[in-house]
Amino acid sequence: MSGAEIDWFSRRFHEIASNVERVIQGKRTVIDLVLACLLAEGHVIVEDVPGVGKTLLAKSLARSIECESSRIQFTPDLLPSDVTGVSVWDRQRGEFTFKPGPIFSNIVIGDEINRASPKTQAAMLEAMEERQVTYDGVTRPLETPFMVIATQNPLEHEGTYPLPEAQLDRFMMRVELGYPSHATTLEILDTHGVRSTYLDLMPVATAKDVLAMVEVAQTVGVSEPVKHYIIDIVEATRSHPDILLGASTRAALFLLRLSRVWAAAAGRDFVLPDDVKQLAVPVLAHRMALRPEAVIRGSEMSQVIAEILDHLEVPGTVSRSTAS
Repeated sequence: MSGAEIDWFSRRFHEIASNVERVIQGKRTVIDLVLACLLAEGHVIVEDVPGVGKTLLAKSLARSIECESSRIQFTPDLLPSDVTGVSVWDRQRGEFTFKPGPIFSNIVIGDEINRASPKTQAAMLEAMEERQVTYDGVTRPLETPFMVIATQNPLEHEGTYPLPEAQLDRFMMRVELGYPSHATTLEILDTHGVRSTYLDLMPVATAKDVLAMVEVAQTVGVSEPVKHYIIDIVEATRSHPDILLGASTRAALFLLRLSRVWAAAAGRDFVLPDDVKQLAVPVLAHRMALRPEAVIRGSEMSQVIAEILDHLEVPGTVSRSTAS
């Protein structure tokens, strides 16, 4: 891999993120994380209270890339076939014909995913993990790139269902937008007060660009010490006294893949321990569970992960000569 490819990747990454930032102001880190998830071939949950721009973030990323996108509004009465598709009788052909559902897109926006029933949520498992849909015994592959950007309200809000652990584990990361600062809110009032800037958003990349960026990120080197560091973090979550359910092996894979993208976005062809540390909370927190006594004490998962990172030995800086 040449330095020119990494420079191209970094430049295109920031062009896409800056385009989204025209609409989602003051949240560049979250935008970078969601875009990194796309380039690491993962899926993301954007969780926060209503009205902070969760759906607009997903729509803005989809609009910044010239590809097929769809939106699924999850409701309690949504059926699995409303997501994956359904077979309908074709009178002219005298047979059933499969009509693809909205899951057959490059970027699928699952709005308020935790308002649907567990059965409908489970219908997305095969698509998210294996990038295919099986209906009536026939398996149909999904287009690439493929990403699910799911938004959800916190569980304490009325009318929500908790996502099954198996589905949560298939999301590469979970991010929160949070409320904007006073200064950012003033900018939003000035730019969105009359007409949303989303309406003027134009694509700055194509699906082919995304696939090329995915290939570049896959060539970023990860040294053995950094790989061991990732494993140490994941294993530490399984033995921490406050954690009931630790991180899975899939979590370690996701952390590795995302770290490669994060390094390439910074213009490097090798991963640093700092890349792993910056991504640990969004990758690990949603797929683990605290013990009841830790919850009663007021502990939060992000605090526990930070404690684990503070106590683990960090490998030395990785040079280009040792990256593999």
